[in-house]
Amino acid sequence: MKTAVTGVSVSPVNMNERVELGIRPGDTVRVHQKIQDKGKTRIQIFEGLVLARKHGNEPGATFTVRKVASGVGVEKIFPLYSPLIDRLEIVRRAKVRRSKLYYIREKVAREVRRQMRRMTMMTMSTESETEATARAIAEAKALEEAELKSKEEAAALEAEALAKAEAAKAEAEAEAAAAQAEVVVEAASEPEVVVEATPEAEAAVETPAEEVVEDKKD
Repeated sequence: MKTAVTGVSVSPVNMNERVELGIRPGDTVRVHQKIQDKGKTRIQIFEGLVLARKHGNEPGATFTVRKVASGVGVEKIFPLYSPLIDRLEIVRRAKVRRSKLYYIREKVAREVRRQMRRMTMMTMSTESETEATARAIAEAKALEEAELKSKEEAAALEAEALAKAEAAKAEAEAEAAAAQAEVVVEAASEPEVVVEATPEAEAAVETPAEEVVEDKKD
């Protein structure tokens, strides 16, 4: 049986209206809460399951609402007569056998653990335009670095081949110079042949050819 609040008013809201709403555990409610943000007031909606209702219809009456946001359980305790609550809605009503539904926490945790055992971790996603541009720039930079590295390697190989050719040429020139020096040394070390003149040879040289012919005639 619903009883209206009588006596002293403890809140500027319509207390009888909220009592007649009859929020109880098992209800799915939508709470329109006023939020002060930078001097402005906005309405934030919190929708979830009522786990508990405490203190009846007294001025300090509260109710606990639980919802799951992004896989995380969130609970809020709202004063029933709070002026910061702009509006209360009951979305669904379920018949429950307990006055406190705190077991929902463990039940949800067990269900989450059960589902986690069936899950497979994956990393699949589409590529955004920014990521595609960054990847193209990185690939172009890597290609440019590879080309530059190949050019440097080719230049190094060419320089090494040129150095080897110059070294071989210098070595050949050194060997040729050494061989020529050996020939000069051998030529300088050969003994001079001295021909000694005999008396007959000297006489033949001194006697004119005409006298030799006359001797033969005689």
